[in-house]
Amino acid sequence: MEQDQIKVLLIEDEEYDVRRIKNTINPYRERIQIEEIVSTGEDALRVLEKNGSFDVAILDYQISGGLYGERLIKRIKIIDPSIQVIVITKMTVNQTDLHFANQMIESGAYWFGTKYPSDIEDFIYQPTDFILTILNAAEKKRLELEKMKSQNRLDKKIDRIVQERPMLGNSPSILKVREHISKYAATHANVLITGESGSGKELIARSIHYQSARRYDNFVTVNCAAIPDELIESELFGFVKGAFTGASEDKLGLFEQAHHGTIFLDEISELPYQAQAKLLRVLETGELDKIGRKKSYNVDVRVISATNKDIKELMKQNRFREDLYYRLNILNIQAPPLKERAEDIRILIDYFVGHHCRDLSITLPSISDEAWSILQHFEWPGNVRQLKNVTQRLVILSNDTISKATVDLALDVQSQGSGAALTNPVFSSENILPLRDVEQSFRKQYFEFVRLHSHTDTEAAGKLGLAPPNFHRMCKELGLK
Repeated sequence: MEQDQIKVLLIEDEEYDVRRIKNTINPYRERIQIEEIVSTGEDALRVLEKNGSFDVAILDYQISGGLYGERLIKRIKIIDPSIQVIVITKMTVNQTDLHFANQMIESGAYWFGTKYPSDIEDFIYQPTDFILTILNAAEKKRLELEKMKSQNRLDKKIDRIVQERPMLGNSPSILKVREHISKYAATHANVLITGESGSGKELIARSIHYQSARRYDNFVTVNCAAIPDELIESELFGFVKGAFTGASEDKLGLFEQAHHGTIFLDEISELPYQAQAKLLRVLETGELDKIGRKKSYNVDVRVISATNKDIKELMKQNRFREDLYYRLNILNIQAPPLKERAEDIRILIDYFVGHHCRDLSITLPSISDEAWSILQHFEWPGNVRQLKNVTQRLVILSNDTISKATVDLALDVQSQGSGAALTNPVFSSENILPLRDVEQSFRKQYFEFVRLHSHTDTEAAGKLGLAPPNFHRMCKELGLK
């Protein structure tokens, strides 16, 4: 396979040494090409700014002019961070001077060597090392460019993830949340997010992760209420083959999957008391114990947890460990309920209506003034989650305009006034739907209704007569978060 030619910038002010370097490189001219030769640091910078396609810069440590040595290396790396700098010097004592070597590396040099002893007149001292260094330096640049390209692709992917679920609003409370996110993302400390159901706690956790240094690693979400008590330990920490009946192969725990990244423990107040002790150990030591094996595994994981309950009250009832609470609650964010950020309602509705219209490939409807008035004065007990689902109904039920009547149907105003359990908005003579769509719509609305009248999803699952894992699976199928 033909290899790309290595392009070299030579910075040398003595013709004698230019000739020696050329003679050393000449046998490898098909692979290594000296593109430019300059004698001062200022000339080198001008050439780099005009033509930045060099792979390697070879420079004499001491050259004419005021710009040389470490200062020149730093200036070169500012113009082109990927170029590899090879330093050659007459000062043979520097070959064993560790302080000098450290100065070269810190300033950005890839390698340095000496020109002499003087009995070698035609070539650079240690010519084999010199050529190998050029080849290795060019390879290092190629790898760095590949890494930069991969990083750029990851950054674009992360940007898309963030844009798909933006944190919208200009209210003082949401601006404060954004400020906290920015500060907390710069640290590795654990964060506890508190707030009502549907107020955006997972979105806050994701924002912290994707603004942090851990953003290139996994963000693992765990709903503590959705995992049966007897499985929580194996899910979080994993197990080894043969640890118990049915363990036919090793299982990687969720903490191991989040290694170097972030794990989000939603509904942390539902974590069984026994599992709380094992979680505490992981937080204190960074070690986790797999079921069936005595050896401990080290993990580097940031823990962000969330709850809509009063954990301090649970501690008084001996249902939540006090020591675990203080480990989780190093930093705290309060997710504001939608009723405290009324000025954001219009922004959120505009966004979600547009989102659902794009998703369904339908024309964006207008919203009447009466409809806006009802939506903006509604209390939104289910917070942003409820608002998102209501806007989906509005888009499906409306034609060209979202009217007051459409909003009444979507919000189920009649049932709120009469105290009835639920009024299904799909029963409209103007909009008769297929039976399957009606069943799906009713199921989704009823799930929402039960969740609005429950403190936790575990409680909602109990009211529906479902096991928590089945409840969460059905919520996912219905598009409910």
